Amino acid sequence: MDEESPPPVSSKPSQVPSWVTLGFVLGALFVLALPRKANEAAQPAPAPAAAPSKPAEPVRISTIEAVFAAWDRFAVWSGDTTEVALWSPETKSFSECYEVRRFGDTYFFRTIPSLTRPVLAHGVVEDSPLEFTETAKQRQQWLDEVSKENQRAFLEGVHQSFGGATTPLTGDTGK
Repeated sequence: MDEESPPPVSSKPSQVPSWVTLGFVLGALFVLALPRKANEAAQPAPAPAAAPSKPAEPVRISTIEAVFAAWDRFAVWSGDTTEVALWSPETKSFSECYEVRRFGDTYFFRTIPSLTRPVLAHGVVEDSPLEFTETAKQRQQWLDEVSKENQRAFLEGVHQSFGGATTPLTGDTGK
């Protein structure tokens, strides 16, 4: 029994390697979670596609010409001029504005930065690709007509609710 025996092996392994491993894993996850602004800044931005010199403009004009030809019956003219806004799928709004002039059966379109007239709020189909305009005077005339119609309907309703008397209320008793 004089042989040397190996040192006794502890039944419980050391926890130091597991804490080191856990720290390493957490550190690696933290580094991966950091924003990569430096990486993105180092990469050159993709060059924009070579834009043609002027083909985009005729396409827009041809688009408004075709759309207006299909929807021109809703236009409100003032001295052979009106304004419309075309729906733009890129901006998802009526952002392409045009002044339209007519000479006989021919329409001429001019791009404008924004509409200068009130947008037509009556008599237009809901899913129209165009917003039509009217002048302030035309808008006021329409509002006056609506007001008169509302007043007439109100007076008819009052008249019917009080028994539908056929004699006017003039104070004349009929004696």
